[in-house]
Amino acid sequence: MMLTILSFILLFSLHIYSSHAQSCATHNFTGNRIFSHCSDLPNLNSFLHWNYDDSAKTVQIGYRHTGVAATRWVAWAINPTGRGMVGAQALVAFRKSDGTMRAYTSPVSSYQTQLAEGDLSFPVSDLSATYAGNEYTIFATLKLDNLTSTVNQVWQEGPLSGDSPARHPTTGANVQSTGNLNLLSGQTGGTTTGSIHGVLNSVSWGILLPIGAITARYLKVFPAADPAWFYLHALFQSSAYITGVAGWATGLQLGSQSAGITYTAHRIIGIVIFCLATLQVSALFLRPKKEHKWRLYWNIYHHFSGYSVIVLSIVNIFKGFDILHPDQKWRRSYVGVLIGLAALAAILEVYTWYVVLKRKKSSHPDKISNGNNGYNGYGAGDQDRV
Repeated sequence: MMLTILSFILLFSLHIYSSHAQSCATHNFTGNRIFSHCSDLPNLNSFLHWNYDDSAKTVQIGYRHTGVAATRWVAWAINPTGRGMVGAQALVAFRKSDGTMRAYTSPVSSYQTQLAEGDLSFPVSDLSATYAGNEYTIFATLKLDNLTSTVNQVWQEGPLSGDSPARHPTTGANVQSTGNLNLLSGQTGGTTTGSIHGVLNSVSWGILLPIGAITARYLKVFPAADPAWFYLHALFQSSAYITGVAGWATGLQLGSQSAGITYTAHRIIGIVIFCLATLQVSALFLRPKKEHKWRLYWNIYHHFSGYSVIVLSIVNIFKGFDILHPDQKWRRSYVGVLIGLAALAAILEVYTWYVVLKRKKSSHPDKISNGNNGYNGYGAGDQDRV
């Protein structure tokens, strides 16, 4: 039953992911515009469509930014000199207060840019933009004579101040919306450190660890699972710890890439989780035997620290969602996994109590009938305990 429900959770998560994947391929533009390549960009609900003529060194692009209010601006850029914002040659679009669209070019020379209009380092023609259904679209033709077919791209969005772009947020997806683009093959690469950090920690502390706790709590009710439940518990806990250490390492790398940006609460909770998890994994190999006088205290410590790690991990994962601002599908998928695990734990809890009460009920007549044969009320104590 546990495997069936866990399989359902996995299939449900994959369904959510697949329903959102490759959404650029199903989009149809108005005005008979057709693009031979497209890419779902990894952040900010953005998509790039393009046609590339290698002999003429021209590229026609259609940049889409979905789920954005009309009171915000959007931009897509090529950076010929490096990665990131400074040096980017941007196409900017927004809807003015009178309802008309404005699309223009803006070279970005510093982090304090106001996205003022100016010529780019390469020619741009047929520049236009539309806004409909909470979606901006920028169209343009670029002449890339001095660039290779692999370029660095940047995309961005931010608020408007009147009819001028204001500063965009400097956290989460807004600082991760960069990558490279191969105009010939269509392959793209983005800033993945934050994504890897989020996935590793969600899987380790947020999924494997609760499964390990469920294994330890409920599998031992089945006599046939003894002592296999302990090894399964140790396997899940150790896997969670190893994967979590890898996630912690990517978090350090992400912090080095975001100098000056700190999330104190997220960091402190992460350190506490790491320390408690280290003690938990060590305790698996240092636990006293059942008859040892310290076993009771070890059980209390192990259960308290284990459940503390689970609660803190879930809290910190949601803090991570607030920091990285991934697509809502990932938050919903994780919430779905938590609901599935909680439902599984509830079902197994009810079944566990059913088994315990049934054993106690069946053992009581034996205690009474055999009371004069040396079998008293202490005889079945260990069998009733789960």
